[in-house]
Amino acid sequence: MDVEHKQLVQLLPLLPLLAELGRTQHVTAAAAVLGLPQSTVSRGIARASAIVGAELLIRDGRGVRLTPAAKALMPHIEAALGAFQAGLDLVRHESEVVRGRISVTFQHTFGEAMLPLLISAFRARHPQTAFHLSQGSRDGCLAELAAGDADVALTAPVAAPSRTIGSASLYREPLRLVVHHRHRLAMRRRARLEEIRREPFVALGPGYGMRSLTDALFREAGFRPRMAFESQDTHTARGLVSAGLGVSILPPGGQAPGRHPAAESGDLGWVEIALDSRLAFREIGLAWRQHRGGADAEPDPVRLFRELVLSEGPELLAGFVRERSGS
Repeated sequence: MDVEHKQLVQLLPLLPLLAELGRTQHVTAAAAVLGLPQSTVSRGIARASAIVGAELLIRDGRGVRLTPAAKALMPHIEAALGAFQAGLDLVRHESEVVRGRISVTFQHTFGEAMLPLLISAFRARHPQTAFHLSQGSRDGCLAELAAGDADVALTAPVAAPSRTIGSASLYREPLRLVVHHRHRLAMRRRARLEEIRREPFVALGPGYGMRSLTDALFREAGFRPRMAFESQDTHTARGLVSAGLGVSILPPGGQAPGRHPAAESGDLGWVEIALDSRLAFREIGLAWRQHRGGADAEPDPVRLFRELVLSEGPELLAGFVRERSGS
C-alpha cells in the first residue's frame, strides 16, 4: 500500500467528524451531534491535521474556525459523504424489494383470468417476486395448503376458517345450466332443476368444488341426477355437453346466459341458462395458513400478496366478474 493510499484509509473514518465541525464551528456541538466525547473529537482533529500535513482548524474564542486548507478540503469531504449516502440509500432500497417465492394452489377454473389478474397486479409493484403455481381439485388445493406445500389457495366454495387456516370471500358468481344448443330448453331464459330430472348429467368428480355445489343443488331439489360422465375439469364437461352427451351445471363460460357455438361447422355448441335456485351460485375465496406468531411470522411476499388480494382483489376482478356473469 503506497503512502497516499494509506493516508486516505486513515482519513476516511474522520470525514464525518470534519464535516460536522465545518458545519457547527464548535467542538462541543460537533461532539454532541456525533454522539462522541469531546476529547475524541479533539483527538480526531489533531490526527486529521497530522495526516493531511496542515492545520485544519484553529481556535477562535470558544469556537473553532476552518483554516484555508480545511476550506479547500470541505467541498470534497461533503461530496464524498454525499456520494456514499446515495449508495447507502440505493442498497437500502434494494434490500426493501420484495423477493422470494409465493406458492399458490388453485382450482382449474381460476387459471384463465382470475389468478393472472391478481398476479399481474402484484408483480406491477413487486417484480422480483417469483410464483409457483399448482392446480387441481378443491380438496387437493386445501390438502396442499394444510401440508405446507402452498402458501395460499383459491377455492370455491371458500374454505372454512380454523385454528390453522384463515379464509375470506372475494366474490360470488352464478352457476348456469349448460345444455346442447339444440336442446329442448335451449331457447329458455331460465330453468328449474326439476326440468332435467331425467336428463343424463355431466358432473365433475368427487373432491372438486363444483361437485359439492351441484350435489347440494340436487339435494335441495329432492332427487339425484342420472350421472352420465364425471370429468376433472369444466372444459371437458362443457365439451361433452357441446356434443349433446348430457347437460351440466357450471360457472359461466363467457357472457352468460347466452349461446356459444363451439365450431364453425357440425353440431357442436352449448347454451347457458339461468337456474331458478337459491343455491345456484359459488363463493370464491382465498385461504392461507395461519402462522405462529401472527402476521409478523409470515414471509413478506406471502403477506403482501394476501393483503393485496383481500383489499384490492374484489375491485380488480369486478370487470371480469361482470363479463362472466353477463351483468
